[in-house]
Amino acid sequence: MRDIDRALVQAATAVAKLRCRSDNHTLAAAVRTPDGRVFSGVNVYHFTGGPCAEVVAIGAAATAGAGELEAIVAVGDRGRGVIPPCGRCRQVLLDYFPSIKVIVGPPDGLRAVPVADLLPETYVWSDHQVEVPAVPRTGVWPMPVVPGSRQSAED
Repeated sequence: MRDIDRALVQAATAVAKLRCRSDNHTLAAAVRTPDGRVFSGVNVYHFTGGPCAEVVAIGAAATAGAGELEAIVAVGDRGRGVIPPCGRCRQVLLDYFPSIKVIVGPPDGLRAVPVADLLPETYVWSDHQVEVPAVPRTGVWPMPVVPGSRQSAED
């Protein structure tokens, strides 16, 4: 693993130690842009499934005007080390940043892998978008025809 990736793990670890001190925040994430800027975030635990740390870090990067992201890592509280992203986060990462590397693995074997490697045979959101033919705009809503009915004089 490269030194720049180790530094990203250290950044997430520092945030986890500083900000993950309750059951509401148990995971910290750090993302890096191609120009070396680092943004972090913590999860917001809630019984409704609040946002994961990875999604919060992506939002922090977006808020600061960052475009592309090149690497991300999540670290657990209480010294749990690097935690791989959940399935939902993997899908979000693949959809928004298909070339991002995700740092995963045990402490003695951390590695940065392409997100696509973590989500084989994935659903590809853009491949499933239906193209709806354009309907000419007449300014009048079409009235549905109900079988067995007659149009009124106003129709």
